[in-house]
Amino acid sequence: MHTTKEDIPTLMETPDATVQQQMDFGELPADTTLSAEHMQFAAGTDISPLLEGLPDDHCPVPHWGYVIDGEITLSYVDGSEETDRGGDVIYWPPGHTARAERDTEVVLFSPQEDHRDVFDHMGEQMES
Repeated sequence: MHTTKEDIPTLMETPDATVQQQMDFGELPADTTLSAEHMQFAAGTDISPLLEGLPDDHCPVPHWGYVIDGEITLSYVDGSEETDRGGDVIYWPPGHTARAERDTEVVLFSPQEDHRDVFDHMGEQMES
C-alpha cells in the first residue's frame, strides 16, 4: 500500500506548519520495538533470491516508510504488484519481495527483531 504525500489528508494547516495524517496505514503487533532503516538499491536489484527459504520465499515482516528517490516494485504472495516511487509514503505488509527499477533510496521502520532475522537469513543466502 502506498500513497503520495499530496494525497495524505491534511489534518491541520497554519502559515507555519502543515500536518497530514493517513489513518489505518497498517497494524503493529503489541510490544513490538521498531528499527529505523535507510536502504539504497542499485537499478536492477532483485532481493527475491535472498528471501528463498523464508515463508513463501517472501519477507514475512511488515514495513512502514518513505521512498526518498527512485522506483521500487513490490511483488506479493497473492501475485499482486505495486510500484512505489520517490515521494510515496509506504506500508509493505508481510509476504512481499522487492526489485528496484531505478537507483532507489528508502527509509523503513520495521519490527526490529523480526527484520534482523530476515537480514541474517539474507546474509546466509549471500554466503552460499
